[in-house]
Amino acid sequence: MIKLIGYIVLGISLVFWGLILVVPFLGFSAGQIAAITTGLIVGGEVTFYLSLFLIGKDFLVKIRNKFRFGKSKTNNSKS
Repeated sequence: MIKLIGYIVLGISLVFWGLILVVPFLGFSAGQIAAITTGLIVGGEVTFYLSLFLIGKDFLVKIRNKFRFGKSKTNNSKS
């Protein structure tokens, strides 16, 4: 049940990040766009980290492994 809530919170986080792309086209003033975008960034980060906490360490490890582009998975160093 906790993991399900974590995935829902992760989905909310993705919605916050997606709304950042939409805000400039809604007709707000520049100051309002800046304030809304800042709120969406903060909300997106908070909900993302909350989802990591709820889903668990294995999900965090999967995310870290996705962003290790240049590093090899085995240690083949020669002395």
